[in-house]
Amino acid sequence: MLSHFGIINNGRMCGARLDINPDDIICCPPPLFHAFGLVSGLICSLACGATIVLPSRDFDASAVVDALIRYGCTVLHGVPTMFVAILQQLQHRKMKVKTVRAGMVGGIKVAPSLLDEIQATFSSMDLRIIYGMTETSAGSFMTAATDPAREKLETVGKALPHVQAKVVDSQNHILPRGIRGELCIAGYLLQKGYYKNEEKTAEALVRDENDVIWIHTGDEASIDEERYCRITGRIKDIIIRGGENIYPTEIEERLMEHPDIEQAAIVGLKDDKYGEVVAAFLQSLPQHNRPSLNDVKDWIWQVLGRHKAPVHVFWVGPGESIGQYPVTGSGKIRKDVLREIGNNMIAGQENN
Repeated sequence: MLSHFGIINNGRMCGARLDINPDDIICCPPPLFHAFGLVSGLICSLACGATIVLPSRDFDASAVVDALIRYGCTVLHGVPTMFVAILQQLQHRKMKVKTVRAGMVGGIKVAPSLLDEIQATFSSMDLRIIYGMTETSAGSFMTAATDPAREKLETVGKALPHVQAKVVDSQNHILPRGIRGELCIAGYLLQKGYYKNEEKTAEALVRDENDVIWIHTGDEASIDEERYCRITGRIKDIIIRGGENIYPTEIEERLMEHPDIEQAAIVGLKDDKYGEVVAAFLQSLPQHNRPSLNDVKDWIWQVLGRHKAPVHVFWVGPGESIGQYPVTGSGKIRKDVLREIGNNMIAGQENN
C-alpha cells in the first residue's frame, strides 16, 4: 500500500533528477499497473507539466518507434528488455531517432554493452539509470547528468533527495563503505504495508533503535565513499557452487560484451556434485552466428575464471530451447521460471 504523498513526491524527484520540463514529451512503454510506468512515467509528467505518450496497451516495440517519430518524443523510459526490442526495431527500419534528449532505464542492472548500443542509436540521449521497487514508490537511486562516465555505467547513482539508505549483513549490522550486503531503504517513499498481510509487512519493514522504519530490498549492493550505489544482484539469485558464492550479474555483463550475444540471463541449476552450477539463457544478435558452448565457456574463462563458466547453455528465440524470455508485466526477466525450465530440461536429458 503506497501513499499519495509518496508517489507524487517520488514522481517529482525523478523528474527533477532527469531535468523534465513542460516542453518535454515522454514516451512511456512501461505499463501503468507497474510503479515504473505509473510514478516515473505518468506522475512524473504531471508533476513536471510535461506531455506523456502511452504508445500501446501492451508493449510493442514497433508502436514505440511509431510514437517516437509521430510525436517527436524527447524522453524515453523502459526496462532493458524493452530497449533491446526497440533497438532491434530501429535496426530493422535502418533509422535513428534524433529528438530523444533523455531517457530512464530501470528494472534490473543494465549491461554496459547495452548502454553503449543505446547511446550509439540515440546519439543525443542522456540516459539515466534508476533503481527502485514498488515498495519504495518506484525510484530510490538514480544517476544524474553531472555524474562521471564510470559511475553512469557501473552504478545506479546516488539516493534521491529525502531518501535514506544503508547496507547491512545477515545480522542487520551496518557494513562499511564498499562492502557488499543487503540494501535497505527508508524515507517518505516507503510503503505503508502489504494489503491484508500483516505477517509479510512485519517481515519486510523493520524499525531500528532510532525509530526509523527500513525496508529490506532483497538486493545485494555496496555504497562507496562518494555515495554511489552498485547493485550486484538479488540475494536469492546468488549461485552457491560447492560452497562458493557466484554472482550472476558479472557473468551476464561479460556475456553481453560478446560480439554475437544480445541478451543473457544467468541462473543456478541443481547439480549432484556442486549443489548448483551456472546455466546461461542466451539470445544471439540477429544475423550473427551462434557461438558454441566451448566459445561461451572460453569467453568467461578469459576474464572471470573457469568456475564461473556456464555448464549449461540454452538459447532463446524461434525454434530454440525457449521461444522468448519469460518476463513480468513490467518487462523483467523471470529467473524463477528460467530455473524451473532449466532444471526440467536437465532432468529430461538424464531420463532419456
